[in-house]
Amino acid sequence: VQLQASGGGLVHTGDSLRLSCAASGRTFSNAAMGWFRQAPGNERELLAAINWSGDRTYYADPVKGRFTISRDNAKDTVYLQMNNLSPEDTAVYSCAAAMGIRLPTQRYEYDYWGQGTLVTVSS
Repeated sequence: VQLQASGGGLVHTGDSLRLSCAASGRTFSNAAMGWFRQAPGNERELLAAINWSGDRTYYADPVKGRFTISRDNAKDTVYLQMNNLSPEDTAVYSCAAAMGIRLPTQRYEYDYWGQGTLVTVSS
């Protein structure tokens, strides 16, 4: 599976942004997907995950209630809607795919990684 994230940019505090992750290669619809971010000096952290059918999701505490993960298997794309952004959300955001795991919540469970997209939130 090849993954390419897009949609990052420079926004202001309180703004919203939607990231997209386009997949190609092996069957995307069989994969659980996750969104990660990595800020300078920090480890890569899982923000949200979604199972293959889209009816199960997971959110990390820092983004609960603000971020929403979704997918469109017809378009081989997973999305991350981010609302009420703050400077603490500034990071490189990337998507990943996991095969054979219903709802992966650990970094090591992911098999394929895409290049990230930078999100910068100014105060």
